[in-house]
Amino acid sequence: MTDHRKRLGARGEELALAFLKKSRFTVLAKNYRCRYGEIDIIARDPGQVLSFIEVKTRSSQSHGTPQEAVTVRKQGQICKVALEFIQRYRLENKPARFDVVAVNLLPAGHTVELIQNAFELNLF
Repeated sequence: MTDHRKRLGARGEELALAFLKKSRFTVLAKNYRCRYGEIDIIARDPGQVLSFIEVKTRSSQSHGTPQEAVTVRKQGQICKVALEFIQRYRLENKPARFDVVAVNLLPAGHTVELIQNAFELNLF
């Protein structure tokens, strides 16, 4: 991964965190890693629903929208990590969902969009 892409991703995650905190989410973990992979953010929404959040950032639309980058394969990886987190912290009886935060960093400014229930549990 190039330095430019790392900086772009880090900036997107900063904006996503600020957006979530402003939206009254409680952040439980950032860049949570286990043997199955990584989830960018794990948080609870104001209604106490556990949210596993993938942050995708784009600086142009030439390769599609940020949310389109969350492929079926990536969804499967996120689901495996989420299940490991749920089991590790004994959260089996808590409501949970998979969200995407789409960040667009454009010359005119940035936008941050939360897409709740962006995908369902799958283990592809």
